[in-house]
Amino acid sequence: MSVRRGWAAHVLTLFPGMFPGPLGVGLSSAALDNGLWTLKTVDIRTFARDKHRSVDGSPYGGGSGMVLKPDVVARALESVPADPSNAGQPGFAKVCLTPRGLPVSQKDIKRFASGPGIVLLCGRFEGIDQRVIEAKGLEEVSLGDIVLSSGEPAALALIDACVRLLPGVMGNDQGLANESFEGELLEHPHYTRPPMWEGLEVPRVLVSGNHKEIDTWRRQEAEIATRKRRPDMWERYNSLGSVRKLTSK
Repeated sequence: MSVRRGWAAHVLTLFPGMFPGPLGVGLSSAALDNGLWTLKTVDIRTFARDKHRSVDGSPYGGGSGMVLKPDVVARALESVPADPSNAGQPGFAKVCLTPRGLPVSQKDIKRFASGPGIVLLCGRFEGIDQRVIEAKGLEEVSLGDIVLSSGEPAALALIDACVRLLPGVMGNDQGLANESFEGELLEHPHYTRPPMWEGLEVPRVLVSGNHKEIDTWRRQEAEIATRKRRPDMWERYNSLGSVRKLTSK
C-alpha cells in the first residue's frame, strides 16, 4: 500500500484535551515524533458566535438530549485546510463518528490510511444535525453495535488503526499481512514460553521446526476460528473460493 509521508489526522471535538491521549504512547507516539503523521485538534466551541458560545440546541420534534448545531459544525469543518501537496487527487476522508453509522472495517481503515489523511467529527450529546452531515459529504461510521458517551474514544481507536498501517510505523510488514481480517479470516492463536504452563502444552507442530506444517496449522486454525466466531466473514471467505479442507479435530 502506497502512503505518502505526513499522513494527517484532523479531529473536530468539544474536548481537545482528550488528544493525543493513548496516541501519545507506544508506536503511534514514536511515529508522531518522527513525522510519519500529524495530529491537529479543532475545538468546535470556538466557532460558536453567540455570547454564550452555544454549540447545541434542543431537537426538533421533541425528545431528550441536545443536538450539535449545523452552522457551528460547518464552520469548524471549513476551518480544516485542504492538503496543498495533493492537488488534483482525492482529499482528506471526512468521517462523522456516530452509532448510526456503518460499522468500520479493516478495508475502510486501509482506505483511510492510503490517502493524505482524515477529518474526524466527534459527536456529543444526542447527535449532530443531519443537514451538515449530508451537506458536507461526511461518511457516517461507527465502531460497531455499541453506544459511547462521545465520538472521541472512537476517533482515538480509528486513528490508531490507520497509523499502524503507515510505512515505517510497524517494524514487520509481514505481520500486517497475517493479521485478523486479512483474506476474510481471523488470525490464528499465538503461543510463547514456557512450553508447558499449568498442564497446558504448546501445540507440538509449533515447536517441530517444520515451517510448511506450521503454516498449514495456522491456516486451519484461522479457518476454524472464523467459521465458529464470524459466520459473516466465513461466508465471504467461501465466496472467494479460497477455503481449504479442514482437518478433523
